[in-house]
Amino acid sequence: MELPRAVLIERDAVQEIGTICNYLEVGKRADIIADPITRKIAGETVCELLNDAGYEVNLIEVERISYETIEAVKAVSTEHKADLMLAVGGGMVIDTAKIASFELRIPFISIPTIASHDGIASPRASIKNEDRTKPPVSVPTHAPLAIIADTAIVSAAPYRFTAAGCGDIIANYTAVKDWQLAYRLRNADYSSYAAALSGMTANMIIENVKELKQRDEPSVRTVLKALVSSGVAISIAGSSAPASGSEHKFSHALDMVAERPALHGEQCGIGTIMMTHLYGENWQHIRSVLKDIGAPTTAKELGVQDDELIHALTLAHTINPGRYTILGDSGLTYEAAERLAVMTQVLE
Repeated sequence: MELPRAVLIERDAVQEIGTICNYLEVGKRADIIADPITRKIAGETVCELLNDAGYEVNLIEVERISYETIEAVKAVSTEHKADLMLAVGGGMVIDTAKIASFELRIPFISIPTIASHDGIASPRASIKNEDRTKPPVSVPTHAPLAIIADTAIVSAAPYRFTAAGCGDIIANYTAVKDWQLAYRLRNADYSSYAAALSGMTANMIIENVKELKQRDEPSVRTVLKALVSSGVAISIAGSSAPASGSEHKFSHALDMVAERPALHGEQCGIGTIMMTHLYGENWQHIRSVLKDIGAPTTAKELGVQDDELIHALTLAHTINPGRYTILGDSGLTYEAAERLAVMTQVLE
């Protein structure tokens, strides 16, 4: 079990980067990974702060996640003899740094600029397949040594990302149910502690809708805390099972078939509505929570075609087939998928 040693979620948290790195005693050569946008948002600031704290810093700009990008980052870091890698950005930047640092066997610090999914804290990373007809590849890495989330920076990002983060967290609700089902029917490895933590994390969002509707800095802090908690549940479980089930399979399938997929967390939120219905539980409440938060609840709001969404539902069971879910081994027929989407009002 590998957990972060330091987590700081507050306004101006990035100002403490030098203090935290000194506390962690991680060496004095640091590589900062950012994209062209997050470099300006916070990457250059982090670079200056670490320079002032006596670190020899190298800022590496990336534009997409791919095996070639990861190898390029590793090559630069090896030449720089980096002791530490920091990621300043969203999922693409964080996953790039997470994989590169893991393969170089150096510590990694996560500095998210958006709150769109639990990858900011989890020990796993995802690389989208360049062939869009194939699912993304999920790889084991290490958990961040520290997470520094500046609420002023994250709350300044477009709200859509925070709403997507809420969808990714709410997805834990059905992910845990799928995990329990796999334990009962397939004797899958199961951790009641990780499951309880994951379920509590989903409830942090479901039970705090009034606060989250304010769309202010305190509400962003709540979402960030929930994302970190979800990532920790994954670390405890030793797999993504407590936070990724049938609803994530649906999202990955939609990435493969939709001409213009939406954000991962947005798709997972809608997947959770439909999978909750398959479990015979209160899908209307899940839908209401997402609607109140401002996340999409229909295919139209996602920006995908009806037939793309139905097709994704029929393909979902083929994603990560080793993980058993409510979708079973055979999945849904086209007719059943269409009925499910209509009954849950995902298709208008």
